[in-house]
Amino acid sequence: MATISQFEDLEIWQLARQQADDLYKIYIEGTFSKDYDLRNQLNASSGSVMDNIAEGFERSGNKEFIHFLLISKGSNGEVRSQLYRALDRKHISPEIFDESVLKNVTISRKITAFIKYLKESDKKGFRYE
Repeated sequence: MATISQFEDLEIWQLARQQADDLYKIYIEGTFSKDYDLRNQLNASSGSVMDNIAEGFERSGNKEFIHFLLISKGSNGEVRSQLYRALDRKHISPEIFDESVLKNVTISRKITAFIKYLKESDKKGFRYE
């Protein structure tokens, strides 16, 4: 793994950012835009995925980073659950749902893999290789 000097270098953060942006483009249109509670929850949880990766990175060590990655992973699960509600309420098509869930599951798996890497890493300090 290449040296990571800022959270923006992390693929998991980049994917989480893209997920938040993709979902924003979905929930600002059509009937979804008027389902304020679900729209706001989806905005908050998708933002939480990327924000917790960033916050964990800026902490002092792997244990804290792992803690925030686990929170991020939980928020990502929340996003997936909210996508089911959006589908059930006919705010999104089955095709958009399937595409969004596939990307969401990929993020979850990559967060899990990164947690495993950090747990096995000899580096316990501020920056990660």
